[in-house]
Amino acid sequence: MTDRSTTLFSKLNWLRAGVLGATDGIVSIAGIVMGMAAATSNSSALFIAGLAGLVAGALSMAGGEYVSVSSQKDTELAAVEKVRDILAEDPDQALSDLAHSFQAQGLSPDLAAQVAQSLSDHDAVTAQTQARYGISAHEQNSPWMAALASFSSFVVGAVIPLLAMVCSPARARIPATIVAVMVALALTGWISAWLGQSSIPKALARNCVVGAATMAITYIVGNMVGIHL
Repeated sequence: MTDRSTTLFSKLNWLRAGVLGATDGIVSIAGIVMGMAAATSNSSALFIAGLAGLVAGALSMAGGEYVSVSSQKDTELAAVEKVRDILAEDPDQALSDLAHSFQAQGLSPDLAAQVAQSLSDHDAVTAQTQARYGISAHEQNSPWMAALASFSSFVVGAVIPLLAMVCSPARARIPATIVAVMVALALTGWISAWLGQSSIPKALARNCVVGAATMAITYIVGNMVGIHL
């Protein structure tokens, strides 16, 4: 995999992660506000519960992504250092191993040796790192950017059910929220299917079923709690 391919793959993964973060925000906050709406009609309580869920969820997403990407980055940097050590200790063996990896992919021995030599002359660390670990030697994801992307995407998704619930007239709150959530989930499902080149109907159905089930269950729970308060 070339550096350009690695960069493109990384960007697609970021975009997909953003879509999934937005979906998580939509579903999570939809569940909270639907449960609260079943328990109380107080607009302030609905807003506070939804806002608290939004902040907590966004921070949780950001923190989790920061920790995850930091661990991945540390692992990748350790792999690059290991490659540097291998090249320093026995460059000839490293070159031979690289040629064998190309042979395993279908190249003839002579062509594999030529390719390995050419790539090593250009950037031995990059060639070895990509061949051994399938990662870039010079491009690692930023944990801070990952955290910001997750935080932002969750907030964007979470705002939709929150605004639909608190900004609609009292009698229309629940149907307005359901419609807003279903439309938003259909959009994120379509985008995720398009990015993954998978079945759009399946992605839409999956998203909408999960969203509908979440709202239904939390509404029932909220209604049961509200009756006993």
